[in-house]
Amino acid sequence: MELLHSGKVRDVYADGEDLILVASDRISIYDVVLPTPVPDKGRLLTALSLWWFEQLADLVPNHVVSATDVPAEFAGRAIRCRRLEMVPVECVARGYLTGGGLAEYERTGAVSGVELPRGLVEASILPEPIFTPSTKAPRGEHDEPITYQQVVDKVGAETAERLRQITIDVYRRGAELAAERGILVADTKIELGWAADGTLVLGDEVLTSDSSRFWPAESYQPGRAQFSYDKQYVRDWATAAGWDKQPPAPEVPAEVIEATRARYVEVYEKLTGNTWA
Repeated sequence: MELLHSGKVRDVYADGEDLILVASDRISIYDVVLPTPVPDKGRLLTALSLWWFEQLADLVPNHVVSATDVPAEFAGRAIRCRRLEMVPVECVARGYLTGGGLAEYERTGAVSGVELPRGLVEASILPEPIFTPSTKAPRGEHDEPITYQQVVDKVGAETAERLRQITIDVYRRGAELAAERGILVADTKIELGWAADGTLVLGDEVLTSDSSRFWPAESYQPGRAQFSYDKQYVRDWATAAGWDKQPPAPEVPAEVIEATRARYVEVYEKLTGNTWA
């Protein structure tokens, strides 16, 4: 195998006609990799993505070839995948106002060019899910919000509309299934790419704690920050610690790592109904 790319969390290897996508235990916030890993994170992300790929298979094809035909040293944290020509856009759907979307709304009254009603607050539910794409920045740089028209300029009107529709469809299905299990999906980011046959295919990961914000429905209350089953806990710690969001990132205390792992495990179990071994 040949290492093609080492990303913030995943490493990509070439293996004949296929790719081997390996999820590490690295964790990144604000597009910077932290020096302290989260034990089991790679396995949790892989298992949850595989579960979601099955739930979404009738909406959009995915890149999975096999979850078992992988090198033994990567077992449990790797997927054998089809090669894709990735779309140069981060496809984001939001159903609630939080994070960078909230900050943009407070400045402009809109998110990625989508005008929103006045008077919304932290964690407000949106009238309907919205497509809020961003750039796909190189490692070490920050993704930046872009408008739908900028997506059209990048990929053309037809492809832009397909990206928007698939992203919203994936969000709606994910939010519906999660709600049945007591979880709110505030927002999610997906990756799409072109297969050799011209099909637009879902790749990378999907609806995980790294690519989504998950909140417990039972404690949801707009107007304040929510308990999150994702890496928002680490973001909050980093902000409180005074980190300027520029590398090098600080070491993360053991208790923050343990609490983060526990949240990843809990949301995996709630969503899939499986017990994490």
